[in-house]
Amino acid sequence: MNRAGGLLVGLAVAALAAPAAAGAWNQPKGKGQVILKLEHMVAERGFDPDGVLVDLPAERRDTSLGVFAEYGLADRLTVRFKGDWQSGEDAFVDYEGRGPLEIGVSWQAWRDEHAAVSLYAGYATGGEGRNAGYAAPGQGDEDWEIRASVGRSFQNGWGPASPRTFVELQAARRMRQGLPDETRVDATVGAHLGEDWMVLGQAFGGRTEDGVARWLSLEASVVRDFGAWSLQAGWRQTVAGRETPEASGPVIGIWRRF
Repeated sequence: MNRAGGLLVGLAVAALAAPAAAGAWNQPKGKGQVILKLEHMVAERGFDPDGVLVDLPAERRDTSLGVFAEYGLADRLTVRFKGDWQSGEDAFVDYEGRGPLEIGVSWQAWRDEHAAVSLYAGYATGGEGRNAGYAAPGQGDEDWEIRASVGRSFQNGWGPASPRTFVELQAARRMRQGLPDETRVDATVGAHLGEDWMVLGQAFGGRTEDGVARWLSLEASVVRDFGAWSLQAGWRQTVAGRETPEASGPVIGIWRRF
């Protein structure tokens, strides 16, 4: 097997590593939101075990249509659900089917007018990717995740930034059955531009417990509010890693608050 072929076999963990859909600020009691998100990532090159970009034997394509929902059960407890439909192919794998289903609870450990801290614990069942007899990349049979999120808002702006700016940092540990455990770190900076527009800059990084796969992706997006609805459009690009594709592509989301 050539160098690029070995890379493709090792890509499984990070190909669909996705950001958390919510963070440090829990939903108020009786309030919630649903987010429908479409992602289409394409890669012609990948990062090898030394972090060097090499050509892949064939183009890699990963598409997912995901749903995220959360609802405030109590003043300090929010229940969250995630699921998606995945499809993709490369030189070795051709799959399509339901991705993992995850449910969990977030506890608002602390919150004031400007900052928030939350702790999350979730459980996920494996997906049902199919076609060529393979599970979709990155799916364990059963996964457990613990996540800590810290956020800070700046209602009067932050330095040169516009008013109503916020920053957030999340760190997670994912214990996976049948696959190496993962450590993930996500960071977000957001700024509201007027009443109806928001820009987001995000970074998603992680590594597997065995040290084989690592990844760092950057995403920029714009969100437009329409009352209780919002539309998000952005672009994601993998900028560094090991045993992971140099994937890039559009991200489109529809949010509904209730």
